[in-house]
Amino acid sequence: MIIIVDFGSQTAHLISRRVRELGQTVMVVEPEDAIARIKELNPQGIIFSGGPASVYGKDSPIIDTQVLELGIPILGICYGQQLISHLLKAKVKPGDKKEYGPATLQVIARPRSGKAILERTGIASEGAPRNDVGLFDNTAEEFTVWMSHGDEVKSPPEKFKILATTKTIPVAAMGNEKEKIYGIQFHPEVIHTQFGEQILSNFLEICGVVPIKQELDPVFVEGLIDDIRESLGQEKVISALSGGVDSSVASLLVHKAIGENLTSIYIDSGLMREGETDILRDVFKENYDMKIEVVDAKDEFLKALDGVTEPEAKRMAIGRTFIEVLERESKKYKANFLVQGTIYPDVIESKGSKHSEKIKSHHNVGGLPEDMNLTLVEPLRTFYKDEVRKIGSILGIPDAIIKRQPFPGPGLAVRIVGPVTEENLKILRKADKIVRDEIENYGIELWQAFAVFTGIKTTGVRGDQRVYGETIAIRAIEATDAMSADFAKLPWGLLQVMSNRIVTEVPEVNRVVYDISTKPPATMEWE
Repeated sequence: MIIIVDFGSQTAHLISRRVRELGQTVMVVEPEDAIARIKELNPQGIIFSGGPASVYGKDSPIIDTQVLELGIPILGICYGQQLISHLLKAKVKPGDKKEYGPATLQVIARPRSGKAILERTGIASEGAPRNDVGLFDNTAEEFTVWMSHGDEVKSPPEKFKILATTKTIPVAAMGNEKEKIYGIQFHPEVIHTQFGEQILSNFLEICGVVPIKQELDPVFVEGLIDDIRESLGQEKVISALSGGVDSSVASLLVHKAIGENLTSIYIDSGLMREGETDILRDVFKENYDMKIEVVDAKDEFLKALDGVTEPEAKRMAIGRTFIEVLERESKKYKANFLVQGTIYPDVIESKGSKHSEKIKSHHNVGGLPEDMNLTLVEPLRTFYKDEVRKIGSILGIPDAIIKRQPFPGPGLAVRIVGPVTEENLKILRKADKIVRDEIENYGIELWQAFAVFTGIKTTGVRGDQRVYGETIAIRAIEATDAMSADFAKLPWGLLQVMSNRIVTEVPEVNRVVYDISTKPPATMEWE
């Protein structure tokens, strides 16, 4: 058992996933309950998550100092490192430079075992844990880590030594190896930190357990289906099927569990990309004999969005309208349950834990009305996107769905900065199709690549005449689980082709820009 104390991190559940993937049982607890649960369960290790607060803040989450005296190994991540230092009277201050994104870590405590390599190392599959394990064993002496912080530890607590540093942070990692208490400023749980899995694996060995790499498999998926079947019995159920990866996998899981008792509802909101409806019909009706009803609700959504420009207000308006349509449709099928493709990044960004901050309301989480009459069924709520793709592959869903780029529930409405009108949607659809077509033609696989209608007009020239046209932004990103992302370094020639086509084929547009922001500090979508 490894206990993770959640201090409000956007990635607390991602930490638990990484530890679970290494074969360990995990429990995530709130700091207020941590001491009681630790004494009750006697875990082999404790991980303090990051969080949005400052340790000096008025209502910052904290934990009793006795946790440091229990003799259980502890790893503090980001806020967790700062909290350990604060509890031990060391100095934590606002950083000279707030950091969001990649940084180069220099390991001072040289790795004790294995040759340093710049790729993920193999994880133990059998045998006993090693003795005298270092936190940075089997890592390189210098590698890239992912930062997201404002405060930092200025000097380590007494009896702690500095294990690693960066150009801007003197205490990027610290440790009291005798007491087995460690702190790191960066996030090993995100995919963009090199050797992140190895660091967590090393900590597990420090805790006295053997990391064993775990994978999703058909037996696990059959268990999911059995759980759904047992939970729903003979109930009539509808699912919100958008054609995207998450809703498709969730709907098929429930279909395999309850068969004809599920009716999947595809709502054409008028906010979709070109070809969405056709792809959905071809895959699910032909391959799985699922009951699918297409509902034309374009006018309802545009009416709900009339005059709405603030991103959160858009999400709320879309969420309300979706539920209104679904509740209306549910009466036709006498259904009391609604299946949604909610995944864990949706939950955590919509303030999924007590001490976390709300980043944005995902319309199937934070945008749902409190008085809705349908009971939610969310079989993927604790999974990440790459896990959902794996489940879909095990179910036999074709690549046309599984490898589709993520598409937000509110659709193109949150890729239009400003008012959502038929004209703006028309412009964005054309530009977006060009971006996606050219990425596919070039043969590059990305997490997402799409166009954004920025709402910014700039001066241009067409046929020696002055024009005042729209600006389209191209967003292309690389990611694995949606909790962190880097912009794709697309070839200049490809960007030029996309730009030329957009300004030529979409006459309302006279300028194209490329978004080179990482997550954090940006999010995947612009709104």
